[in-house]
Amino acid sequence: MAATHSMKDHDRVIHGEEVYVSDMDGEKVMMSINTGKYYNLGFTGGRIWELAESCPSLGEIVAALTEEYEVDEERCRQQVHTFVTELEREGLLKLLRETV
Repeated sequence: MAATHSMKDHDRVIHGEEVYVSDMDGEKVMMSINTGKYYNLGFTGGRIWELAESCPSLGEIVAALTEEYEVDEERCRQQVHTFVTELEREGLLKLLRETV
């Protein structure tokens, strides 16, 4: 799935409402209250979820992940955009699109 082209590094990410989250052996597992669906974000997805607690920009998330993991910045950016798009579609994260 391709990332949404309208996403920019300065857009901010926040947690969606009505989501319960638990940590299971280092992986984030969550349930959407609205849909009743369960999700396992895994380790890296869980790390993105943790970073989203402070309402970071997409660029800040990419910078943190490229510092923590051995990953090319552009590949990381594409994967973060795809991940955020999927979680936004499910109502788990919200993207605050900023105009600059």
